[in-house]
Amino acid sequence: MAQRSLPRGMGSFFKECGHPQSRWPKCLHPYKIRYQSEAGRQAEESGFADQDAAIDRLTDIYKEKKAAKQAQPKAERIRKYGTMRFADYAEEWRAGQRHLAVQSVRHLDSLLEHHIYPALGSRRMNSFDHKVVDAFIRTMERNGTGLATQSNAFDKLRAILLDAHRLGIFPDNPVAGVKAPQYDPARAVIPSPEQLRAIRTAGDDAFTVIVDLMSGCGLRNGEAAAVNLSNIVADDVYRVSEQVVMSTGQYGPLKHRKAGEYRDVPLPARVGETIEWYVEKYGTTDGYLLRQPTDPTKPYKHYAMDNQWRRIRASGAVDVPEDMVLYGNRHFFASNCLAQGIPITDVAEWMGHKNIDVTFKIYRHLMPGSISSAAQLLNVGLAA
Repeated sequence: MAQRSLPRGMGSFFKECGHPQSRWPKCLHPYKIRYQSEAGRQAEESGFADQDAAIDRLTDIYKEKKAAKQAQPKAERIRKYGTMRFADYAEEWRAGQRHLAVQSVRHLDSLLEHHIYPALGSRRMNSFDHKVVDAFIRTMERNGTGLATQSNAFDKLRAILLDAHRLGIFPDNPVAGVKAPQYDPARAVIPSPEQLRAIRTAGDDAFTVIVDLMSGCGLRNGEAAAVNLSNIVADDVYRVSEQVVMSTGQYGPLKHRKAGEYRDVPLPARVGETIEWYVEKYGTTDGYLLRQPTDPTKPYKHYAMDNQWRRIRASGAVDVPEDMVLYGNRHFFASNCLAQGIPITDVAEWMGHKNIDVTFKIYRHLMPGSISSAAQLLNVGLAA
């Protein structure tokens, strides 16, 4: 009997009619759910009209069990979780991260599997303190782990340990006082306006559209590949609502967002003109500008823009900054915003960063001004 399982600890749903899963949405037979009760016994419920109703019920049960777990006396929680292996605790924590998009879950799994579990997976939860966390960071440094990966791994470890801290496993915050890994701002290589003008026309017409959307609207590579005429919601506003997911080659939700969530970004007139020019020349497919040249029914592939970028760099025909990657066109957007005095809070929102700390880490050095210039500006408003 086929069944669909939710993340670990939440249970599964199925039908007993014998139809394949592909037929379930059209089949009139009710869904059933299976889960473990608080007593650890397998339980089933039936009569759910559709998949969403079954999932909602499993989610409610999971929340009830989690609430019951957190309501246990502190001493009991410490006994239960204090001696638990970190990997086991982390798996329970991961099951509760239902708000994460598919790509974010894959990223989390990669960090756990390749960086966190090898170093800390077998360690007992009650043995963590700031020294253990600091040693983990130093190990990543010795192994030559990239700064971005170091920072992401630390963020995930901190989230898991803070969850345990709220349960009372640690008397003190185990990450308090730990110096987090820092991104190197020099890694954000940004083209000059003159270089950008040459780069945008160095590839084919689709490449021009992608570069303009990244440098003019702050879109990520995959978001630019999913550009759709219907997402122009005002003359100067573009609604970013999906991306071409690199791992699947299909349209999917935005990074750090659920399906249906979006962000609105400025649409400069020059970028709007590029979109109109491309649509007039090539038309659209269901509103999408960019599709696979050999099969217009499929989304534009990441490798198409990556291959062009490699050829452009290798040709030497265009002045490309040393070590600049395709993502540097998006960095140009942030740099341009900050140079024009646009608040970094707005820049963070338009770029779709999960929190403003990411924006500060990467672009703080680009923010104009200094203490001296601030003193001069503030002086204007003071009484003589």
